Amino acid sequence: MAWAARAVAVVLAVLSPVLVVAAMLIFAGLPEEWLPPVTVTPLTAAGVTFPVVSAFLIAHRPRLKLAWLMCAGGLGGAVYDFCQAMMLASAARGDLALAGLLRFPAQVGWAVCGLVLEMLLPLYSPDGRLPSPRWRAVLLLGVVSIGAETARQFVRPDPPLEGYLFPVVIHNPLQIPALAPYHSAIGVLTWTGILVTLPLAALSLLLRLRRADPVGRRQIGWPLLAFAGYIVFMLVGIVVPELYWLSTLWAMLVPVAMVFSVMRYRLYGIDTVISRTFVAAGLLAVVGGVYFGVAALSSLMVSGYDQIAGLAAALFTGAFFQPLRRMLQRAVDRLLYGPVGDPRVLAERLVQEMRRGDPAQALASVIGVLREGLAVQGVTVEVTGGEPGDQVSVASMVSGQVGDSPREVPLVWHGEQVGRLLVGPPAPRRFPAAHDERVLETLVPYAADVAHALRMAADLQGSRERILTAREEERRRLRRDLHDGLGQTLSRMAMTINMARLSLKTSPEAADGLLRELRSGMDAVTGDIRQLVYGLRPPALDDLGLAAAVQALAGPADSEGPATEVSAEGDLAGLPAAVEVAVYRIAQEALTNVRRHARATRVRVELRREPEALRLLIADDGVGLSPERRSGVGLASMRERTAELGGLCLISGEPGEGTTVEVTFPVLATDASPVRQHRTASVGRRPAPESGDHEDRGSSPRGEPENHRS
Repeated sequence: MAWAARAVAVVLAVLSPVLVVAAMLIFAGLPEEWLPPVTVTPLTAAGVTFPVVSAFLIAHRPRLKLAWLMCAGGLGGAVYDFCQAMMLASAARGDLALAGLLRFPAQVGWAVCGLVLEMLLPLYSPDGRLPSPRWRAVLLLGVVSIGAETARQFVRPDPPLEGYLFPVVIHNPLQIPALAPYHSAIGVLTWTGILVTLPLAALSLLLRLRRADPVGRRQIGWPLLAFAGYIVFMLVGIVVPELYWLSTLWAMLVPVAMVFSVMRYRLYGIDTVISRTFVAAGLLAVVGGVYFGVAALSSLMVSGYDQIAGLAAALFTGAFFQPLRRMLQRAVDRLLYGPVGDPRVLAERLVQEMRRGDPAQALASVIGVLREGLAVQGVTVEVTGGEPGDQVSVASMVSGQVGDSPREVPLVWHGEQVGRLLVGPPAPRRFPAAHDERVLETLVPYAADVAHALRMAADLQGSRERILTAREEERRRLRRDLHDGLGQTLSRMAMTINMARLSLKTSPEAADGLLRELRSGMDAVTGDIRQLVYGLRPPALDDLGLAAAVQALAGPADSEGPATEVSAEGDLAGLPAAVEVAVYRIAQEALTNVRRHARATRVRVELRREPEALRLLIADDGVGLSPERRSGVGLASMRERTAELGGLCLISGEPGEGTTVEVTFPVLATDASPVRQHRTASVGRRPAPESGDHEDRGSSPRGEPENHRS
């Protein structure tokens, strides 16, 4: 049966507009004396738009009662227009009998369209049921009023020719002449019932709005705005006939509002529409009143100077426009969203809360303000850290209940995701959804700042713990090496000395052997001490300096390895020892990664001293970084060494375009004038270096590279 319903809807969707177009053509061909004052009415708009929209709704939901009501109302409006045009055309040809008969279907079409458009749709929107059984009285009042008015028109006595709109009175074959004295009084009663039913029908939507959940409020808001606007413009048209066209234009928007309401699309921007409408209407009314008032006052005070009066009115109006707009917007936001309706007010409050405590307290303030501003049941902020693809939770704070399927909003700080915001289901609040978008757009950057601060605090605490652990581990290693290695060796050497002294006089040969053994032991002690020293600081830094030490990391020429070019610029003397070690280790790790993984043919290493920074750049032309990569120990070590000294480490590279490691350390400028140096060396399958660089290139670091894996 669904296909039959769709077929009927399609037929009516085509028939009704055809009848309206035919009526307009007939009106256009009428003699001037038979042409009515108004040919396009709200019933005309209903006849064109309602059947088409209802066919769309029936195609998706064949059993939807509201769609069939709209279809019947649109057909009634089309029948009214067509029969009205045919009636006047018949009367213009002199066929008054046919014209009198055509009055009846025209009146029936008017009754059906009016009942549906102005009463049934508001009462049954948006779910096809009355708000409660008590509203049957309103429905009965509307049906009785429309029916009584239709019956009154059916038995209307023929009016006198004097004051009649047309040249000849169209005879009513069903007239009851005895009702002539009471005809007008009955009309007052029927129209009173009709005009009372209209606002009551709109009031039913308002009551639904107050009782509905947030999604239901947004759903009801569309038909409420549509029907309220139609009723207002219709009443304005009755008082000021020149503005009757507004109700006709607005009637075309009613079916569009019904589509948004019934289909429950996620385009519920009704609060935005209401907000803009109220603000625009308020501005138009107030600005217009101020303009004409100032113009009239100026004309009285400077009579004869109309241009001056107009200029004064324009300037005065312009001065009040922007403050008035802000005032109206705040008033509408408060009406729609409650006391916390302005996202800027929320932002100001959030900034004040953030200034009062540490990042953890600021995060609690963020979720509190977000929950209140969004009017949701719960908000959760999760702060994450670690490398991309290997995120770990740093901190989490919850306010309320976010439910099983919360909305997730990423927290991004300068292009880096530092956490996520989980928003729970909406709590009772007027029109929350579109308002939520504005609140999120305003407050999420603040939440990202707090999440980043909390992440940095956690990283700082973790760095301190790692530094403390590393220091204690280093002390343990030194104690073990000194006690188990060097200490035992020295004890044995002391015993050897005692034995040599005892045997010096009795057995000089034995004493000589013991002394030679002692000499070998001293060499071993020297080697152990050297290894301890090398573990504390790379000796190449003290022997060669930073530039030459980094250059020495390139190693000797290798026909199978990449060509490495090292350049240094600026005065690298007097750098802090920690910075020198960090630069050396990062360069060592980066070059090791290039040789193991990059498959590069050329590597460029640059050291540049700036007034307040030291920059290290290692770039290769290898395979680059894969999007699915996971950072290993080596890359993490480079970042940690940089972060410990307050520097910045950027590792980038697209697949097939090589990898770049750029490190910046903050270094205070020295008092001495910088001596600009430039050193370049090429190692590998490239032209041989200049002769002055052979000694440096031939030097090799005395410590083995760290065995990091990236």
